[in-house]
Amino acid sequence: MPRLMDMGLDKLNSLLLEMAQISESAVAAAIEAYSKGGKADEVKEWSFRLQSLHRQVSDLSMEVIARFQPVASDLRFVKSCFEISYGFYRYGRYALDIVEVLNMFGDLSRCDHKAVNGTARNTQEMIRMSVDAFARRDVALARRIRKMDDIVDDSYRQHVRSVIGQKKDMKCTLSAALILRYLERIADHATYIGESVDYIVTGIEPTK
Repeated sequence: MPRLMDMGLDKLNSLLLEMAQISESAVAAAIEAYSKGGKADEVKEWSFRLQSLHRQVSDLSMEVIARFQPVASDLRFVKSCFEISYGFYRYGRYALDIVEVLNMFGDLSRCDHKAVNGTARNTQEMIRMSVDAFARRDVALARRIRKMDDIVDDSYRQHVRSVIGQKKDMKCTLSAALILRYLERIADHATYIGESVDYIVTGIEPTK
């Protein structure tokens, strides 16, 4: 007969997997709207849904700790749920920020999308890796995410350096800089999720 605590742990896992799916879809929709034009109205609804789910994860995590006092791997999982949940929530929040940039600047079809699209591909791969690492508790995959984070960071810095002192279309330059910054933050949260997966499996606290 399953432990009552297992029901709580299973619920936490299900909530996080739901968040993973929604957050991945939100980022993909925002990036597609930038690359191909058009709207991504669903991203706002998804962002609010992720915020609600994040609160549910937080409340349930506290309840499981208070009622069942988990230890060892169970405790590591529950402790990590908040960090992972927050990461998925922030994916959605930054996707909404990207959509708001598009709404603010309007038509960007004449802009060079190369820098953003290249960074977006790497960021979306990091999202997929973070989701898969959590779903499969794959430490090796989780540890690969940090290496990709450096690539995204470098892309953002190179873009900023490339536009300093140059006369370029400010609409294109500013919108790209903002979106690249949001992608860089998404990549950071993917890294944090990977570190949390590593901690769940190995019990080793991430180094700062």
